[in-house]
Amino acid sequence: MASKILVIEDDKFLRELITQKLKREGYDVREAVDGEDGVKKVTEEKPDIILLDLILPGIDGFEVLSKIKDNPERKDVPVVILSNLGQKDDVERGLKLGAVDFLIKAHFTPGEIIEKVEAVLGKKK
Repeated sequence: MASKILVIEDDKFLRELITQKLKREGYDVREAVDGEDGVKKVTEEKPDIILLDLILPGIDGFEVLSKIKDNPERKDVPVVILSNLGQKDDVERGLKLGAVDFLIKAHFTPGEIIEKVEAVLGKKK
């Protein structure tokens, strides 16, 4: 059974790039285009891991992360933040809110994002 990944990202190009790469690796991928959609899909889809952008229309990624961690049924789902916000304060805030890792988009290729997902899920190629 393939791990289910929820990608919450408003940038269509990046979302599709990551989604296609994950699908090619055999993952079951769901997408959300904004924070509210993301929160809804976390509840509906029961993902194994969430890739979360911080700058989203509507509610931002920090608020999405807070809502996920406040949900008793979903609080244990690992969340990897994928953002261009790379300030130390943003990173610390994201990790404090419960993210397992914080990747700065500009510093990671889709392949490296896959490696991070596999590491978090405990899967080796």
